[in-house]
Amino acid sequence: MSLQLYIGNKNYSSWSMRPWVLMTQAGIAFEEIMVRFDAFDAQSTFKTTVSAVNPVGKVPVLVDDGFAVWDTLAIAEYLAERFPEKALWPADPQARARARSVCAEMHSGFGALRSHCAMNIEASLPEVGRIVWRDQAGVRADVARLSDMWSALLDAHGGPLLFGEFSIADAFFAPVCSRLRTYALPLAPQVQAYADRVLALPAVQAWVAQALAEHDFVAFDEPYRAR
Repeated sequence: MSLQLYIGNKNYSSWSMRPWVLMTQAGIAFEEIMVRFDAFDAQSTFKTTVSAVNPVGKVPVLVDDGFAVWDTLAIAEYLAERFPEKALWPADPQARARARSVCAEMHSGFGALRSHCAMNIEASLPEVGRIVWRDQAGVRADVARLSDMWSALLDAHGGPLLFGEFSIADAFFAPVCSRLRTYALPLAPQVQAYADRVLALPAVQAWVAQALAEHDFVAFDEPYRAR
């Protein structure tokens, strides 16, 4: 098998989730190489292992017959070109441009949501979510932007997913849907229904099931729990 995907712990690694869900849902075969989060200093097993294939020392990394691609957007673009028959981007040029725009926005934005609602599939933290929602205006603003974006795209393309059929955009927002569930953040019905549909995708369900099977508590990824 020529494709290898280096990822971190499924329970915590939102960046790893994106290409894994994309490839799995699209039926692109790959070998998974999971590198456990132990620490991020230069001497850690994680850093030394990942740095051997990616000079940045971060996951995810896609390796195609020895050629490494890192960064989720670069990986998605590479896969779209490598497997054009999978139609990973929308066919319409304007829809494709819009899909790239919202993926780039996800890639670089929503900092408050990322900071205050860390990815944690195994956890259920509605009480934390209530406090965050009350105290963090940035989180409320991020969720409002997500709601406006998703509603507009669903209305424009008729659903059930952002651009009708499954695309890179849905894979990019899958970790956000998980965060919204973990912290039980309030959503409008149409937005909640979209998040539920993403979480019901076979690839997302497979990722979640494997995350729950890890039973690996990584303290620095658990800002709200001690064990």
